[in-house]
Amino acid sequence: MGSNPIRSQGDTMRRLMLVPTFLAAFTATFAADIGVAAPPATAPRRPRPQNELKIATLAPEGSTWMNVMRELDDAVRTATENRVGLKFYPGGVQGDELVVLRKIRLGQLHGGGFSGQGLGEIASELRVIEIPFLFESSAEVDHVHDKLDPTFNRIVEEKGYVLLGWAEVGFIYVFTDRPVRAPEDLKQVKMWLWEGDPLASAFFGAYGISPIPLALTDVLTALDTKLINGVYSSPLACIALQWFTRVSHMTDLRLTHATGAVVIDRRAWEKIDPADRERVRSTATTHFRRLVDRSRLENEESIGVMKKRGMQIVSPDRERTTAFAEIGRRVWRDQVGKLYPQSLLDQVLAAVKEARAAGTP
Repeated sequence: MGSNPIRSQGDTMRRLMLVPTFLAAFTATFAADIGVAAPPATAPRRPRPQNELKIATLAPEGSTWMNVMRELDDAVRTATENRVGLKFYPGGVQGDELVVLRKIRLGQLHGGGFSGQGLGEIASELRVIEIPFLFESSAEVDHVHDKLDPTFNRIVEEKGYVLLGWAEVGFIYVFTDRPVRAPEDLKQVKMWLWEGDPLASAFFGAYGISPIPLALTDVLTALDTKLINGVYSSPLACIALQWFTRVSHMTDLRLTHATGAVVIDRRAWEKIDPADRERVRSTATTHFRRLVDRSRLENEESIGVMKKRGMQIVSPDRERTTAFAEIGRRVWRDQVGKLYPQSLLDQVLAAVKEARAAGTP
């Protein structure tokens, strides 16, 4: 018999609500290990601002992401004398990224915090900075943003949105229940694929792998039942989603750098006075920089936490590392005309080359 779409949607939403539960459990269990500050005491709310931007996110209350966003709201209200404020809906209460996008288009929300996949639904061109084996360091990531953010902002605005700030996920690694030292080892893994992600699908396709597509919220169950035994994630997310308790090995190879951002609907943005828009942008720049710095530190510390709890770190030798990269980079050209134009890819590659030539660490 066919599936019941109403029941399926309800099941999906119930699974979605597990994500903040896992993240909250992570905060309680591992915050001391990686030096994450406890959530600040809730301050008395100010009167409702003249322009209140309603922004949804999967990040739970008490997470680093939400703590910084609360600080941003306070700073924006101060900078604009309470003419502009940010009202956040954390923990996935407004639905997953596709649902949030639909609500923005209907005017029910004004913005959202999105992963690279969600950003790709807005402007597929942005996936160009998530292609495999593009970056070797965070400094290269920063240089590309310094050079190309005006271009990225223009692309997003042409789609009807404003990019308020970048909030990266971090470098992505493979986590499995067995050692993966070479490309051929991946073929022995029942790998997860984030359902609906064309870039990840192309990446695994380059290795001749047929991964198992699942929603993010179904991954833990799939690991439990052995439907899959491999995932890809940032170290912090691997802990937060409890995946690290079901896998035993991390391949020390940066497959890609996953990004994220907060975007605002242009219709809502342009209702704000231009001078206040400038104040909001300036304030957001400072706070998103702080968020990125904290995310990077927590990702580094998360590896140490997992090692203490038994995670084995597998380091491919130079020859196999080169083989991984050469295969993965086939995706660069393959996605031209599908996700991004050749001209944008060339600009990104030129900026990375420039960073390396300058000796950017």
